[in-house]
Amino acid sequence: MDAAAPAQPGRRPRWRSRMAVAAGRAVAGASRLSGLGSGSVIGGRVSLLLDRHLLAHLTTGVGREVALVSATNGKTTTTRLLSAALAADRPVVSNTLGANMPPGHVAALGRTRFDATAVLEVDERWLGIVLTETRAGTVVLLNLSRDQLDRSFEVRQIAQRWRAALAADPPRQVVANADDPLVVWAAMRPDPTDPGAPGVNAGRRWRTIWVGTGDTWRGDATGCPACGGRLSFEAGGWSCLGCDLARPEPDLWLDGEVVAHRDGGRTALELRLPGRVNRANAALALAAAEAMGADPEAAAAAMAEVEDVAGRYRTVTVDGCRARLLLAKNPAGWREALDMLAPPPQPVVVAINARIADGHDPSWLWDVPFERLRGRRVVATGERRHDLAVRLRYAEVDHLVADTLAAAVLAADSPAVDVAANYTAFQDALETLR
Repeated sequence: MDAAAPAQPGRRPRWRSRMAVAAGRAVAGASRLSGLGSGSVIGGRVSLLLDRHLLAHLTTGVGREVALVSATNGKTTTTRLLSAALAADRPVVSNTLGANMPPGHVAALGRTRFDATAVLEVDERWLGIVLTETRAGTVVLLNLSRDQLDRSFEVRQIAQRWRAALAADPPRQVVANADDPLVVWAAMRPDPTDPGAPGVNAGRRWRTIWVGTGDTWRGDATGCPACGGRLSFEAGGWSCLGCDLARPEPDLWLDGEVVAHRDGGRTALELRLPGRVNRANAALALAAAEAMGADPEAAAAAMAEVEDVAGRYRTVTVDGCRARLLLAKNPAGWREALDMLAPPPQPVVVAINARIADGHDPSWLWDVPFERLRGRRVVATGERRHDLAVRLRYAEVDHLVADTLAAAVLAADSPAVDVAANYTAFQDALETLR
């Protein structure tokens, strides 16, 4: 049995939902006027207090087409790229500021017409709940890696939750990274004859679209999620030595700056966003857009116009120094961020905090290959700058320590600098470096 087709869009939500949306907007507006923030989260919380199923009422309740994007890294960028790709031929609404739990979702959905396609970034721990509420037709799964283990789940637990969520509430299609074993296992369609298949709707099947991204991060997928055996990684593929779990044949794959299609088609990616990882994000977004009915060439052209994703890659000027802002939150993300740095000898400011949103445990610093910063002028800052300084010392990286971001940029003593920061340090940079 296939997953159900989407309902016709455009119905108005019930009066209680409209009242909840209006109340949330009022609270969000008051938050912005008082300078306390964008108001998207607090406004959404108020709306959900008045209508606890508001997310369902603003999606399935109005017949809206929904796509969900989830991952440890890259979900904000991929959501932005997919939104741009679909907006080439239809109205789209998205939680563009990265508020990726239900309060942020309802705040975004309440701001626009009810027939607009929704592209929602979803925190990896919330995918099951959001999928149940929205009955999304498309789910995009990018990657899973260690992130904030002091307040989150181990990655295999998240993969298990994804697998159960998809089986319980099957979408029409899943777009998944073929190079991440945890994602592949989570996105595999269950065998309806298997009595151990997860979820009450395990007999319903979705279309899986596998995307080859060329991802080479292996730090969190050495053990097979299916049987616990050892995974073997070889050029162009991976497989389990103890069972039949293996890299699936991709339907689309990244080939340099082109997305190749199994049918022989090729779509060029001319992105303004830097780095291989953003080409991989764009390949997944393109696959999802095409699956949702978009023309691939028009989708790629629309993605080429994206140059700033919630402040990522933005350039600001501090006393004559051009500072480019990069976000990295965990070892896998930092590896990609280091690839995006301007070539030596341009200096680098590294800013590290350890607040709730970052995870209080900064021991992950030892899994980041900071040795690659040797030969540059490096300035450590942020609330955990001294922990970072110790890591840089052991990496044999010459460095300075600065108390503030602005002081760190000036200490770099260069007309241009890259500022690489983890989550709350990045938010601090957006607020203080203007």
